Amino acid sequence: MSVMNTSRRPRLISVTAAAAVAALGATLLSACSSGDSGSGDGKLDVTASFYPMAYLAEQIGGTHVNVTGLTKPGQEPHDLEISARQTSKVERSDLILYLKGLQPSVDEVVAQSSVKNKVDAATLTKMEEHGDEVGGHAAAHEEHAGHEDHDHEAGGQDPHIWLDPVKYAEVAKGVGKAMEKADPGHAAAYRKNTTTLLGKLGKLDTAYAEGLRNTRTKVFITTHAAFGYLAERYGLTEEAISGLNPESEPSPARIKDLHAMAKADGVSTVFYETLVSDKTAKTVAGDSGLRTDVLDPLEGITDKSRGKDYLQVMESNLRALQKALGARS
Repeated sequence: MSVMNTSRRPRLISVTAAAAVAALGATLLSACSSGDSGSGDGKLDVTASFYPMAYLAEQIGGTHVNVTGLTKPGQEPHDLEISARQTSKVERSDLILYLKGLQPSVDEVVAQSSVKNKVDAATLTKMEEHGDEVGGHAAAHEEHAGHEDHDHEAGGQDPHIWLDPVKYAEVAKGVGKAMEKADPGHAAAYRKNTTTLLGKLGKLDTAYAEGLRNTRTKVFITTHAAFGYLAERYGLTEEAISGLNPESEPSPARIKDLHAMAKADGVSTVFYETLVSDKTAKTVAGDSGLRTDVLDPLEGITDKSRGKDYLQVMESNLRALQKALGARS
């Protein structure tokens, strides 16, 4: 398996965000030490970095938490720049839930925060290294794909753990325990809600395993390699047009290689995602006579999402994969 860095090229925290952190630091620390934190309604105030983290907090916390998401619906999580107001909100939280390595600006603010309860989802499950091409085709096609496509994101861990229901469930367990620790008075409710959520994720895992067990092909093409964990979990092979950085342009050699691979493996579909342009996907699909469809990496829910929450969109993704891979009942 190839190696990578992170989901996108790391972005340095903006000058504005850095200045906001520095300027607010002393004031916020003083406020925190004087007990002026939270919403004052007796609920656990949770700040979540982006949608998959907010979903866990809401499902497990239920009526006992206030959840604030730092990434707005429709906003690319990797492009987030923390405002002074958001920095203040982070500092006034009872618990911060984030995924280190995915959003550099969040990592910076969390590192400088004095909040006691900080939960890094990356520490709650085993992270793995996935490369620009995920699955069995990487080695076979590497000599044709061009050196540039394999070096631009080398040497790191794949952050897309939420797209694997099993790994996401492991994260959910850790989040539940963190909430129990931060708010012991409602520990029983958090345990009950965690158990309920784990049951739903278990059913989702079963649906994927059974729904993708018998398919005409095991290969699918995406605009970027967000689905490495999912592919590995269910015995599939993901081929990414632009590797793990969808902002990079694929080389002509890579496109040519994808055309040949699609023909050899009976690929029918090129998948794109809701928060990134479908231009590249349509170009590759058109040149190969393939169709395009959405495979949502679930970095946020918008009115364009095929579902109102994590479970519904994951179920839509399963249907899309079954259609593209030629699933047989």
